[in-house]
Amino acid sequence: MRIAIPTEGGQVAGHFGHCPQFTIVDIMEGTVKGKDLIDNPGHQPGFLPKFLAEKGVKCIIAGGMGASALDLFASYGVQVITGARGPIEKIIEVYLQGNLVSSGEVCCEHQHAGSCGGH
Repeated sequence: MRIAIPTEGGQVAGHFGHCPQFTIVDIMEGTVKGKDLIDNPGHQPGFLPKFLAEKGVKCIIAGGMGASALDLFASYGVQVITGARGPIEKIIEVYLQGNLVSSGEVCCEHQHAGSCGGH
């Protein structure tokens, strides 16, 4: 399974589309088999869900995300977990333990400057 985590300074970025990078994690049989950091190619409506799905991502772990992105990921069959906060390594560990639960946190579209639920 391939997971993408919006990343900023080694932490889960507060908002999916505005992160500077994504940590891409490949998991096989419950262990991390590979991990890469890729630059965010840009925040354009509808672009990132398709971009990440085409890279084989099956799960997104994010702090928050807009409703449009949630819908697009669903259309590509990509699971989304929102409400994640903290260091990337810790989030991966909690995910592997099966203890990472989505808060369902949705950002208000186009109001990301400090108004998305405090993240």
